[in-house]
Amino acid sequence: MTDLEQFLAHVRFGAVIEGGSDLHRFMHGAAQEALRTVAELNSGYRTPEEVRALMSELTGAEVDESVTVFPPFHSEFGKNLTFGRNVFVNLGCRFQDTGGISIGDGSLIGHGSTLTTLNHAVDPDRRADMVPAPIVIGRQVWLGAAVTVVPGVTIGDGAIVGAGAVVTKDVPAHTIVAGVPARVVRATGFGGGRVPA
Repeated sequence: MTDLEQFLAHVRFGAVIEGGSDLHRFMHGAAQEALRTVAELNSGYRTPEEVRALMSELTGAEVDESVTVFPPFHSEFGKNLTFGRNVFVNLGCRFQDTGGISIGDGSLIGHGSTLTTLNHAVDPDRRADMVPAPIVIGRQVWLGAAVTVVPGVTIGDGAIVGAGAVVTKDVPAHTIVAGVPARVVRATGFGGGRVPA
């Protein structure tokens, strides 16, 4: 029987979660626990302290008092989600953190943003299989409203992602990206970032 540490070790390795496997069943069981916590978070007004307590319950680790999350907030796993200090998550964000989401100190996540860390198999006969890949958001990153970040993307320190962008590739530190798919627009002008050639 799979436990949380075994599951997290498996996904950190990037190994396939086979549909119908013990790992798959564990993931679905963990999702039910997360969904209960998220339902409580989103069922009415919560003070900032209550929100942080529920986020700590969701993630299985204490969320720093400097973190602010504005509900509604959605996560289907929770236990592979980490926040740095002074992180702000605006209304209506959806984090599929099964494959791992890490958000660095001072980062801002715009309302309605979606971060997803699982891909399904391309082969239709194996479509229930999932391939995890983490999202890493550096320090002092700003995601605009309704940004989508796909599995396996790293967003470098100080980067800005324009509203509505779909981020399919790593974003260099101290650059601004925008569009679908997101492309580098320019350097931020802070932190010595250069626009890649």
